[in-house]
Amino acid sequence: MSTEENTKVATRFFDLFSANDIAGALAVLTDDATWWIAGKQEHLPAAGLYSKEQIGQVFQRMAGRLKSGLKMTVKSALAEGDRVALELVSRGELENGRVYEQEYHTLMTIRDGKISQVREYLDTQHVFLTWFQK
Repeated sequence: MSTEENTKVATRFFDLFSANDIAGALAVLTDDATWWIAGKQEHLPAAGLYSKEQIGQVFQRMAGRLKSGLKMTVKSALAEGDRVALELVSRGELENGRVYEQEYHTLMTIRDGKISQVREYLDTQHVFLTWFQK
């Protein structure tokens, strides 16, 4: 696939996710996809490596705590070969009134028209304070 096609695959995932279509977003991942989230698990329970099924469960738990889903906006994209780097921002209001406004950098690997690997870098302190602090 061309870098343009790979970029479309990567951005399509976030378009679907923003529309709260988690099943559709997961369909853009290969069956053996992995998703890594930055951080140390002893400080941030969400950090670590996930399978497609596991990250789907994380997405469902998140969606269950958000009033109207999580709006994700791609700010920039850079592709080379089978890899696509995206800079994103998100915004969503949790049921408890906290607002999750995050900045991300993701590196995605595309294989046969689907996402096979994601490395997600984000503000781990904001994740903890918004989602995990009592």
